[in-house]
Amino acid sequence: MASVLEFDDVSFSRDGNAILDGVQWAVEDSDRWVVLGPNGAGKTTLLQLAAAFLHPTSGRVTVLEEEVGHTDLAGLRPRIGFASTAMARRVPADETVIDVVMTAAHSVTGRWNEEYEEVDERRARRVLREWKLDRFEERRFGSLSDGEQKRVQIARAIMTDPELLLLDEPAASLDLGAREELLGLLGSFASSPDSPAMIMVTHHVEEIPAGFTHALLLADGRVSAAGPLDHIITGEHLSRTFGLELQVHRDGDRFAARAA
Repeated sequence: MASVLEFDDVSFSRDGNAILDGVQWAVEDSDRWVVLGPNGAGKTTLLQLAAAFLHPTSGRVTVLEEEVGHTDLAGLRPRIGFASTAMARRVPADETVIDVVMTAAHSVTGRWNEEYEEVDERRARRVLREWKLDRFEERRFGSLSDGEQKRVQIARAIMTDPELLLLDEPAASLDLGAREELLGLLGSFASSPDSPAMIMVTHHVEEIPAGFTHALLLADGRVSAAGPLDHIITGEHLSRTFGLELQVHRDGDRFAARAA
């Protein structure tokens, strides 16, 4: 196994406020990590550092064997797939779904004067089929439901066959049906040995898809617990992380938690 991401004593501050403090973490190419923690724990900042959108205040972040802050980001970022609500807001509402996905080939949001090869279009159409979005190819992005937009964002993120896939709360705000459909697709994708290393931020253990292997818990910018999923998603670890006595139940590949 090869390491695709390493945080070496990473801290990050903004306006004098510590967001992350001394994070030590490593992700291998076959890992699928879920990141959980209370609001303000530093989850999104952790993901932005992994995506090379931010530089650490101290410590080292190494992504795909390139140290953030000491490498050509133009060459690194296309190797990383990133999907988030913030990214979706940058997509023009009148862009067609096929173009939203295809523009990932040039790392832009909004088609302009770029030239695309036939292989780009074939790959975009294949990914849309795999994520059950082919019937929406000519639809405007802004006309889609939240669940459909989130799936388009994921399809865009994997269109370039990234070596690392980062998902920031992909199931947030979805209704039960849309959430379960998305988690089923994510679970199938995560379970494939051909898929890249994955890191998914979520607020709820109910949103952990099948196929995920590891969990990182954050509290107050520090790692509360990290390791194999079965060892970390427990009442003891979650209670300490969220500051509330919690019980965890497992049914097959899915988890649920509630106050004790």
